[in-house]
Amino acid sequence: MSGFTNFAVSFTIISILSGCLTLYGYGMNTGGPVLIVWGWPFVGLMTMFVGLSMAEVCSSFPTAGGLYYWSAKLAGKNSAAWSWFTGWFNFLGQVAVTAGIDFGAAFFLNALLDVQWGFDTRPWHTIVLFAAILVLHGLLNSFGVTVVSILNNVSVWWHIGGVLVIVLALAIAPAHHQSASFVFTHFVNNTGWGSKFYVILLGLLLAQYTFTGYDASAHMTEETKSASVAGPRGIVMSILVSLVAGWVLLIGVTFAIQNYASEVAATVPPAQIFIDALGATGGKLLLIIVIIAQLFCGMASVTANSRMIYAFSRDGALPGSSLWHRVNPRTRTPTNAIWLAAGCALILGLPYLWNDTAYAAVTSIAVIGLYVAYVTPTFLRLRLGSAFVRGPWHLGRWSMPIGIISVAWVVIITVLFMLPTASPITWKDFNYTVIAVVAVLGFAGIWWAVSARTWFTGPKVQGSAAELAAMEAELESLA
Repeated sequence: MSGFTNFAVSFTIISILSGCLTLYGYGMNTGGPVLIVWGWPFVGLMTMFVGLSMAEVCSSFPTAGGLYYWSAKLAGKNSAAWSWFTGWFNFLGQVAVTAGIDFGAAFFLNALLDVQWGFDTRPWHTIVLFAAILVLHGLLNSFGVTVVSILNNVSVWWHIGGVLVIVLALAIAPAHHQSASFVFTHFVNNTGWGSKFYVILLGLLLAQYTFTGYDASAHMTEETKSASVAGPRGIVMSILVSLVAGWVLLIGVTFAIQNYASEVAATVPPAQIFIDALGATGGKLLLIIVIIAQLFCGMASVTANSRMIYAFSRDGALPGSSLWHRVNPRTRTPTNAIWLAAGCALILGLPYLWNDTAYAAVTSIAVIGLYVAYVTPTFLRLRLGSAFVRGPWHLGRWSMPIGIISVAWVVIITVLFMLPTASPITWKDFNYTVIAVVAVLGFAGIWWAVSARTWFTGPKVQGSAAELAAMEAELESLA
């Protein structure tokens, strides 16, 4: 892959046309326009700190193992334990973000099918579409890296062009637009909670969930030219481009709101906003643009997820590891890992059949799992201080302050997004994020204490150049 393709994978997984719009209804209820518009640049800035810290470490260790490998190299004492838990948090986050993306695509596809043919948005309809989309992405990824690479390159321009088309259409076509005062200052609280500050914090999930998945640039480095520079650049540029384009998109959609009360009550509020603003035909055309972008996004997420599973199982860290790290000799892809990623994502979305807030929970799980894994190597890098060996891409004297801000921010959001999102708390709207996180962490912890600590030593090959050569040799032999 070229450096541009490496960037394209992360930019596609961040996917402003997926994250921004699938959680837009959540934002309308949890803070409203003021949180949607101003939460984005604030969270984007904090995410950039996390991304810069990650990029610096990526430059030193450009491998498919990515985060858990970095922890092993940076931890020193107890490196195996640090590597083990980083890998498990990353696995949780990767599966959840794949679920969140394809779940969102299912929501929007269901809305389109409802408008066009009356295939309504009852939960089991959405779950069937969710499963079909996961199967599609499993098949596409099984065809080989060339197909995925081409589609990811197309995806970048589709996302950028799609944002421009949507924003221009919503700016020009509607006879009515909201006032600037409404867009930039109006606050809405439909959560049931009385604390405005608490609701403001909860509202940050829209932006923070969207800014996930950029670790894909690290996971794809073994398939990228000039990886020690292209990988870090892919991480940083995917965040920066998404920050600018996403803000434009959110402002454009918020100005186009026609009837807040009816649109916030819709199953897919952005779909209703499109239809109210442009009419049925125009609304459906914008929905098609968004759905295709989301399908691109989900495909790239399965790619990154499968590469992480492949690398982690190569070191024996997943149950059935010998199965998940096999490479298909014809397509040269980790086919079994691809289908494990899709299957686990489906399981994570099934509670939507009985839980109204399941989608918010899935996105919260993605944020917590990924960001704990993102920032653990940064924390370990901070402990090393001047002993850290920098790669060709680094932050210089800004490394320490940026790293400290990154760690502090992740601690805050880890606690925040496990808290209840609606009041009163019932089983129908219970935020099961804490259950999923505790279950995975408990499983990994028990397995570590009972067995893995006696045999898991972290990544099996050592040394950056030696590792890359060994991994390449392994792939060649398996192919």
